[in-house]
Amino acid sequence: MFIRLPVAASAVVLSLAVSACTSSTSLLDGVATSSVKPGSYTAKERECLARAMFFESHRSSREGLIAVGSVVMNRVESGEYPDTICGVVAQRNQFAPGVMTRKMNSKALPDVMAAADAVLKGERHPKIQNAKFFHQAGLSFPYDNMHYVLEAGGNAFYEKRSRAERRATPVRTQAQLTAAGRTENKAARQVAETGTAEQQIRALSFEAEPAKADAIGAIIERGRKSEAVE
Repeated sequence: MFIRLPVAASAVVLSLAVSACTSSTSLLDGVATSSVKPGSYTAKERECLARAMFFESHRSSREGLIAVGSVVMNRVESGEYPDTICGVVAQRNQFAPGVMTRKMNSKALPDVMAAADAVLKGERHPKIQNAKFFHQAGLSFPYDNMHYVLEAGGNAFYEKRSRAERRATPVRTQAQLTAAGRTENKAARQVAETGTAEQQIRALSFEAEPAKADAIGAIIERGRKSEAVE
């Protein structure tokens, strides 16, 4: 069943959907990201950051790109890893094989470079917080110190927590993170399909979760198909 949005809500949703398809910015710009004070970086450091984001995020979403970039910057600033972007990305056995030498051949390269520029200007994924690690989503490991904070771009991001930290606050497992995401998606679909015009517009406000934007996008797609049939 196609749910026809009120004119005001439709205009907001459609304009956002079009912008996501025609430029290197997405619905997540200014929505699911935070910022820190920008620094001064060289062209080489820009390339190194872009390389990590290009080869590690699967280039499937801007959220995934920003998340990988946030991890790189967390390592640079941690005092536990090299204190330069290229030093972090080139560190042995830490990022994808050939990350510093392989060609970045993809139509998504302009989006990757734009996301790298955003990170260098201070943009961060707020759910990453202090996380400095990630692995391919769905893989499991027999360690009890991995606190998962985000799944994006095909990766699961996590913090390594000390025994004292685990006693104070139990870690979130990857399964728990995934289950929480399913709950958020269900709630978002309900808002998109049954909410008032005000609620639907709020779903794309600056506090929107990606799931809410995806749910609204699904409605737009169903509407297009319905109109095509008519």
